Amino acid sequence: MIVEKAEIESVLISNNTTQKMYINGEWVLSESGQTSSVINPANGEVIGTVTYGSAEDAKKAIEAAKNAFYKNGWIKSSARERAELLLQVSNKLEERKEEFAYLDTLNNGKTLRESLGDVEDAVNQLRYYAGLATKPHGQTYDVPDDIQAMVVREAIGVVGIIVPWNYPLVMANQKIAAALAAGCTVIVKPAQQTPLSVIRLFEIIDEVGFPPGVVNLVLGSGSKVGSELVSNPDVDKISFTGGTDTGIMLMKSAADTVKNISLELGGKSPNIVFADADFETAVTYALDAIFANQGQVCSAGSRLVLEESLYDTFVPELVKRAKKIKVGPGWQEGVEMGPLVSEDHMNNVLNYIEIGKNEGATLLCGGNRILDGDLVNGYFVEPTIFGDTTPNMRIVQEEIFGPVLVIQTFKTEEEALELANGTVFGLAGAVFTNDGAKAQRVIRGLRAGITWINTYHPTFNEAPWAGYKQSGIGADLGTYGFEEYLLTKQINISLNVQPSDFFEGK
Repeated sequence: MIVEKAEIESVLISNNTTQKMYINGEWVLSESGQTSSVINPANGEVIGTVTYGSAEDAKKAIEAAKNAFYKNGWIKSSARERAELLLQVSNKLEERKEEFAYLDTLNNGKTLRESLGDVEDAVNQLRYYAGLATKPHGQTYDVPDDIQAMVVREAIGVVGIIVPWNYPLVMANQKIAAALAAGCTVIVKPAQQTPLSVIRLFEIIDEVGFPPGVVNLVLGSGSKVGSELVSNPDVDKISFTGGTDTGIMLMKSAADTVKNISLELGGKSPNIVFADADFETAVTYALDAIFANQGQVCSAGSRLVLEESLYDTFVPELVKRAKKIKVGPGWQEGVEMGPLVSEDHMNNVLNYIEIGKNEGATLLCGGNRILDGDLVNGYFVEPTIFGDTTPNMRIVQEEIFGPVLVIQTFKTEEEALELANGTVFGLAGAVFTNDGAKAQRVIRGLRAGITWINTYHPTFNEAPWAGYKQSGIGADLGTYGFEEYLLTKQINISLNVQPSDFFEGK
């Protein structure tokens, strides 16, 4: 699908208009009066101006969320009421799905087909959690006494939601939907680089009519807005998706108030291909695993762990196809890979490519910024593949978060698992083989939370998303993601009411 210039301009808001934050049911400018420009990574052009929040703005949003929860009745809201509001948001979002897809493509750089998929996921997330809100979630216990013991689940309270730039709409939406379904109030901080679709989502939230303070949006930096959310004692929980280094700092700060946290962090995920795998399936998914969304995916299959006997046939075919990937602006027809999200991030990825060369890895294809024709002002990097790597190389151990694949080889199943588990991360991984028993053995031995056999990347709102090791704590999506926003309360009811005889004196 080609988006004409007139269509693009109709989706965007004039740069002369400063887009606002949403606090306590009102659209407001930052206390500081500062603004920030939003950039289209395909051409470096400014496509929006947004207010730039501060810690003071975050404090106002926290106070509004706390009052909405405790004083103004959201804590007593019915599951049915919350479900109906979420369903209204889902319907309005579905009506405007092309608009939201264009926004994410223009602001993030991903292809329009990927953005449309994200919006469809967001619609279904809202509907899934609307349905889950009204389902039973409690227990009763048969205990050895005249007591009726039970457990009820209650909303955790005020939730700070901090989301990354690689999936701007869908990651904010999945956390918002689960938290609201559970009965929490929320403050959302989108990434500085990609706020536009989240701002637009809040237009729908405002239109639907959530009570003031239940859902709040604060724009700004992680160092100011994010830090206030994490450190403020009135925030009961933080749900964060982002880099592992930031997650570690967040975890340390949250410890000061013993704050409940869930962290979905980085990855360096192995894609293990055995010689008996279906060749065409394995090659195509090896490309999808790393080059979807320009490799800016926490679960990207950034390490191809390949059986050595397959190398001489598999790698040349993989390289040939990688060179044919059509790179360009995500809104143009036929484009398969867009730009990286920002100039700073592009330079970081290019720096890792230089590190790989200096470490002695063999550059099999790519490795350069694309400066051809209309792409000269965008942040485009060629699909890049390294061979002849060793496990201790930085490009093997560290998350690059770009279109850079490193190849490792193995001879035995045991060696494959040793390589696959040989990083600090444990988010995702896959196995390609036609041997069902081997597939099960290897998947069971893989220390990762999201795994696939003979496929890569499919994600479902119904199933949990959670990592091992330094890839995170807690879960998003599914019933597990819903339970992240609930507390457990034990209630014991005497069935034989009479005075206690524990102390004899009267």
